[in-house]
Amino acid sequence: MKNELRAYGQTNMGDTVAGVYYGPPDQEEEVNEAFYRQLEEALRSLALVLMGDFNRHGTCWKGNTARHTQSPRFLQSTDDNFLTQVVEESTKGEVLLNLVLTNKGGLVGDVKVGGSLDCSDHEMVEFRILCGRSKAISRITTLDFRRANLGLFKILLG
Repeated sequence: MKNELRAYGQTNMGDTVAGVYYGPPDQEEEVNEAFYRQLEEALRSLALVLMGDFNRHGTCWKGNTARHTQSPRFLQSTDDNFLTQVVEESTKGEVLLNLVLTNKGGLVGDVKVGGSLDCSDHEMVEFRILCGRSKAISRITTLDFRRANLGLFKILLG
């Protein structure tokens, strides 16, 4: 997750991090593990949208299964970190390689696959990071003990 863009306070969920990732098909396992550690750290307190070409051939998102040797660990990481993959159409031929992952329901919408940039053999993925969701207004009354008259309280208890 080398490249990231932060959008502060736009989603009523705190800060949102939008990350871009490219994982070559022959990436070493040590690099993958470093990515998983960095991903876990980024997810601790942030809303995350992570997009990119993950090159996870043989991954079935509907069945949560994988045939590629590195894909089962990738699926495990997405499950362990409660990430949802929101692209439903193939992005290169019959394969879904370009993914958009998020850890907050309702954060990503209007996902469209189609067209390509220049001479790329991948389909373009367009989506919206949704913001401006209204906050629920709580009608629960809470007491402000900082304004309490504790001297009177001690007298009444004494």
